[in-house]
Amino acid sequence: MAAPLDHRTAHLCVDMQRMFAEETPWHAAWVKRVLPQIERLAAAHPARTIFTRFVPAATAEHATGAWRRYYERWTEMTLERLDPGLLDLVPELARHTPPATVVDKSAYSSFHAPGLEPLLRARGIETLVVTGVETDVCVLATILAAVDAGYNVIVPTDAICSSSDETHDALLKLYRERFGEQIEPSTVDQVLARWR
Repeated sequence: MAAPLDHRTAHLCVDMQRMFAEETPWHAAWVKRVLPQIERLAAAHPARTIFTRFVPAATAEHATGAWRRYYERWTEMTLERLDPGLLDLVPELARHTPPATVVDKSAYSSFHAPGLEPLLRARGIETLVVTGVETDVCVLATILAAVDAGYNVIVPTDAICSSSDETHDALLKLYRERFGEQIEPSTVDQVLARWR
């Protein structure tokens, strides 16, 4: 499978925010390692890049269902306690906005962001190049939602990361072995060579 990379393609970068890059309870050490690759993609196609930001609940009490239990565990990451600047994209990527677009979400999947699907439809997007953090949480939820919505999905494996090497590697194996018709593992070099 080789999805076309043209005007119907968008780079969807998931949650490359300071709260994952810096020393917080949600720190993912690999963010700094994949950041240069993601920055290359964003720099090559800034107007076709969409960044998502994960915005936590204000307090655990403001969350519903299992999210309440989640924020009771991560109280220090609620908006009430978190430095608001940590919600920002890392500076290397923030400099691409505009023309890159930013959408906010309050759940794992980027498709939970109210503005994402209308934006993709308005732009006639059929293929998504998905990068970001974390491979086994928000990136996973985004990729599966994109597959369910019928998008061609390309995952540059050198531009996604997790705080868990074991589950990161397991997801790469899953994408290759179980979703080969819908998810195309690639590299940033390969994407850039095809997407002119």
